[in-house]
Amino acid sequence: MLDKIKILLIVVFIASFASCKEDFLETTPTDAVTPAIALSSVEDMQKVLNGVHRTLYSQSQTVFPGGNTARAGNHYWVPLGDNLAGYLIHSASANNLGWRDEMQWNSHTLPTSLTNEILWYHRYNTILHANYIIEKVNEGSLAATPDLRAVEGQAYTYRAYALLSLVQHYAKGYLIGNPSTDPGVPIILKPQTTGPRATVEEVYTQIGADLDAAITAFASATPRPTGAAKHKSQLNVNVAHGLKARWALSKGDWATAASEAVLARQGFPLMDEAAWKSGFNTNDLSEVIWGSNVIAAETTFFRSYFYLASNTFNGSQIRNNPKIADKRLVDAIPATDYRKDVFIIDAPNTNTSAANGQGGFGNDPNYTSLAAFNARRAEINATYGITTRFNQHPYMHFKLKNKNPGSIDPDDVIYMRTSEMYLIEAEAKAMMNDVPGAQAALRPLGEERDSAFDVTVFNSQASLMDQIKFQRRLELWGEGFGYTDKIRWDEGIDHAANGGSGASAVLYQSAFQVDKPSTNNDWIFKIPQAEIDANPNITPSDQN
Repeated sequence: MLDKIKILLIVVFIASFASCKEDFLETTPTDAVTPAIALSSVEDMQKVLNGVHRTLYSQSQTVFPGGNTARAGNHYWVPLGDNLAGYLIHSASANNLGWRDEMQWNSHTLPTSLTNEILWYHRYNTILHANYIIEKVNEGSLAATPDLRAVEGQAYTYRAYALLSLVQHYAKGYLIGNPSTDPGVPIILKPQTTGPRATVEEVYTQIGADLDAAITAFASATPRPTGAAKHKSQLNVNVAHGLKARWALSKGDWATAASEAVLARQGFPLMDEAAWKSGFNTNDLSEVIWGSNVIAAETTFFRSYFYLASNTFNGSQIRNNPKIADKRLVDAIPATDYRKDVFIIDAPNTNTSAANGQGGFGNDPNYTSLAAFNARRAEINATYGITTRFNQHPYMHFKLKNKNPGSIDPDDVIYMRTSEMYLIEAEAKAMMNDVPGAQAALRPLGEERDSAFDVTVFNSQASLMDQIKFQRRLELWGEGFGYTDKIRWDEGIDHAANGGSGASAVLYQSAFQVDKPSTNNDWIFKIPQAEIDANPNITPSDQN
């Protein structure tokens, strides 16, 4: 890896100490903050972990040299999954932070793109910090207390999380390729900065081993407090089980995926209607297993998740380009399912520059009366706390909403929920052709969301898989799972099929229709050119 990763170790140590114990920097010069000092006690190791937590949502230029203000960790990477997959649809042209380039597939397909470089280095920086902690624990100089085991479990979980993210973006999907020979990503297990590409199978094996080590450590660890938003930024055994469920699902280990999903969701009950409609802006929600608790001092302002994806955020990316959902998905939602309420089918098309050419009264076919057009706009503005500065568009969403609508305030970023775990269990059991088991897994979620839901009508493997896919697209919409789901299911993108998604062919260009991942290597992120230039173990021939 580039030297910036070596430097980041110091930067994150300093950031974590500054945030957790102000007098540390007063008594220790910044150039003296070394691994030996930073890892001298369990308390200090936890501070390092706190720094790693913050890198998940901080603007990258604040956490490593060579970072860039346009990328703020998972604020960008989470919604990117649905932006790339064509789920989070742009209604107009707006390229703030390169968000249109991503949507058009003009970013991750370029070796020199900022997205490819920052994602790669952030994940390897996470691995670097995990490696330092794991090495210190294995050294045996610290007493094996429950607190140490909690730190150890988090370190192994972070390494697995970063490796899974890397292999799912920079390598061919496990189920659609040849994992024993397909090139994966470097496996770095010691505090070093270079390495060759391992095979996809080797990377997956290491992820599994790390998650098993994490679960073992957590078994004798001090438990994570539950309930408060700040505590859910800390990793615990539920997070490790949840990542293992994702890992197993992505490689077709259906039995493991099902059992781990059940373990992951223990203690995190499904949300009710009021909570589901509250905006997905806080870890306080009952079914949030893991998420970044974004503190005000680290606000990313116009680099946040909600700036890119929420129609209540007061930024030009949203005001000029309200995000809409695929009309084929929304139209298929039963009227008895309260999730349909957050998609505004009849929102007036107020933007005269709307990509579909129907912007402004007179062009919007849904309204023949200017008074009705304006009245509906005013009603939506009043309901959701936005103003006439915000454009509207049919099928716009209000699933993701700021706590303070119309503001630029920071909000939490949710990574893992109980609903996902029910869906993983259901899909895994359906893939094993365990129809009763899949029905039982799907029933709690379906019945909570839809008062008329009857799982018994999905009584074959094929009908169950169709319903599970529908439920994932609906329940997890906007939360970033579209990219990896499409790779696992080997599905392409076709905004024109079955009546059309509502996306504009002119705006989406070549991303309007994309061949399925098994036949199109453009689904694989390019290795950063800077990495090829700097790492002697990776040559131009290694490029995806």
